[in-house]
Amino acid sequence: MAEEQEREEEAVRILRSRIDLSRLPPLSRLVTEHIIAASADFDYATDLVCDEQALAAARAELAAGAAVVADSAMVAAGISGYPVICKSEETLTVRLARTAGISQPAAAVRLAFGQAGPGAIWVVGSEPAALGEIVARNVQPSLVIGLPAGLAGAAEAKDTVRASGLPVLTNVSEKGGVAVAAAAFRALAAAALASGGPDTTTLNSR
Repeated sequence: MAEEQEREEEAVRILRSRIDLSRLPPLSRLVTEHIIAASADFDYATDLVCDEQALAAARAELAAGAAVVADSAMVAAGISGYPVICKSEETLTVRLARTAGISQPAAAVRLAFGQAGPGAIWVVGSEPAALGEIVARNVQPSLVIGLPAGLAGAAEAKDTVRASGLPVLTNVSEKGGVAVAAAAFRALAAAALASGGPDTTTLNSR
């Protein structure tokens, strides 16, 4: 964990030598820097859609111990060190998808919401379908980090979640993915810890 943090800090230092993001509000800048550092893709400087007020509210919820939900095991692994709810690989998810006639990502969202309840931080980096289910199920999130990648449906899913009025951090293009979504969460989690929130062993305690 310490080595990973050191690598991220070094990447941010290199990034700041190449691009000036000081025009952005503090949390938007923090998230954007972490995403660019993780992806080495400077296009995110203009591709991301950040709402500073929503990010500030999510930081406060994380500091208070909000539940964190990941759409896939790969996303959950990318935010290791934090308690994460992830139902994507569970047998019950497969069974629910089959019996309800829904996709497996949709089933995972339904089951995760049953455990997390309202006010969770949802981190979606793998499954565009999960974003549609988050909107449809009215999960009342503190924030949706919606950054899945793909040429078939990813941009449309992100359009849908932005249009829903939910508090969201997302991007306009088809790009995204596990590393990007996890980096966005880690940036907010670091901000929550810096604000005096719980450490990584007590996050998601509510």
